[in-house]
Amino acid sequence: MEQKRPLAIVVPGGSFEHLSQRESEPVALAFNNEGFNSVVMEYNLVHDEGKIYPDAGLDVLSTVKFFRDHAEEYNLDPERILTIGFSAGGHVVSVANNMATSPLYQKKYGFEKDDVLPNKTILGYPLINIEKIGFPIPEDQKNKMPEEKDLLDSALGVTRETPNTFIFQAWDDPVVLIGNSIEYIGALNKNKVPTEVHLFNHGYHGFSLARHNVQTKGREWQENPHAAHWFNLAMEWLKSEWGE
Repeated sequence: MEQKRPLAIVVPGGSFEHLSQRESEPVALAFNNEGFNSVVMEYNLVHDEGKIYPDAGLDVLSTVKFFRDHAEEYNLDPERILTIGFSAGGHVVSVANNMATSPLYQKKYGFEKDDVLPNKTILGYPLINIEKIGFPIPEDQKNKMPEEKDLLDSALGVTRETPNTFIFQAWDDPVVLIGNSIEYIGALNKNKVPTEVHLFNHGYHGFSLARHNVQTKGREWQENPHAAHWFNLAMEWLKSEWGE
């Protein structure tokens, strides 16, 4: 019998204005090569109708639930579902985890935590607090941002039920300031959520896999052999977490 495969749900960044192609299919294929099934999830952006939240968070939860409900059909292990979010996608993923574990959102949207909560989460240079970005939010986009504090700052919603988490970021990130990861790490530590963290000295922002094949022409800094170690480190972490 063929072994059930884990699932990676990839949530790209893009400043809520677009979905980064470099953080989409190349990442999904990298997980495929490690024995995962993988999907890339799209979500509401600033130019779409309606606000970004709660829709973006609910999109993650419904994706988890769909594949957990159809695990047999897709040859998946329903207890090895991973969400991975980059930059703004890290905000979407971390907010979704908060919503999944919140009795308020469970009641409001009619879901059960065990149906929608991923088993593990990876956050790459994640936006955690929308107010901690390295540039001002344009006035015409502010009305698309959430008003609820736990949706603005996902560190506020961390609980002991938050999935075990792997975080990586570059210390010199000028776009999503390093304080985002530090704030979230503090919340995970306070709530005793097992966490692994890798902060690279250099890497700027948006380096994805940091490999040559995902480098944008003219942006040589996106290829960074040292920062590229995050992927293999994440694979080692997952194997340890899942007892492989």
